Amino acid sequence: MGNVWQDFFDNHAPRYLENSFTKDTLAEVDFLVEELDLPPGSSLLDVGCGTGRHAVELARHGYRLTGVDISDGMLEQAARAAREAEVEVEWVHADAARYTAARTYEAAISVCEGAFSLLSMSDDPLAHDTAILRMIHAALGPGAPFILTAPNGLQKIRHFTQDDVEFGKFDPLTLVETYIMTVEDPRGHREVHAREKGYLPSELRLVLEACGFEVQHLWGGTAGRWGRRPIELDEIEIMAVARRK
Repeated sequence: MGNVWQDFFDNHAPRYLENSFTKDTLAEVDFLVEELDLPPGSSLLDVGCGTGRHAVELARHGYRLTGVDISDGMLEQAARAAREAEVEVEWVHADAARYTAARTYEAAISVCEGAFSLLSMSDDPLAHDTAILRMIHAALGPGAPFILTAPNGLQKIRHFTQDDVEFGKFDPLTLVETYIMTVEDPRGHREVHAREKGYLPSELRLVLEACGFEVQHLWGGTAGRWGRRPIELDEIEIMAVARRK
């Protein structure tokens, strides 16, 4: 697919669960189960599922899961986790911005930078993210719940300086951060440029509403600290709880 994030996550997949923000999966899944408020057997779409840490645990709770991710490496880890947990999950290798779901789901999640807001150098930020939201909208039945987390634009504004703007590290018009990542593949170590878009809470609400969702709550969404609480200025992510109109 030629996406820089695919290359990065293929390389990072075996070490992904070493990240500190992955350590509260059980509590996060308990929160999702309570907030989605759906009976076991309901069908859930996990967009940007990564190593399946949420999808596998949700499957343990009796839900029918489909996980979509751009990275083969991450999906390999996810499939291994599902086998070890003795649960069935449908894994789909696809770019969420170009994917079309094959059926209708009763809920969807896209959390912990799971495709939404992760940009290659050629992506238009708004077009990329609205394509993902419209795909999810089309995949959901009327009134179906959707939980999304997105990088906190407030934190980015407070973090970057005017020098960062002038050096091209941060675009104040789009709240897009550009940085260099190291990727290891058969060609050896190489540095690649990647971009990540931040969202102001009001902007996230407007984008979701424009894509056909009714936003019910905007909460703090930093991994490991999910809850029904106000957004803090310097936390990493914000959470939107919405429903398909």
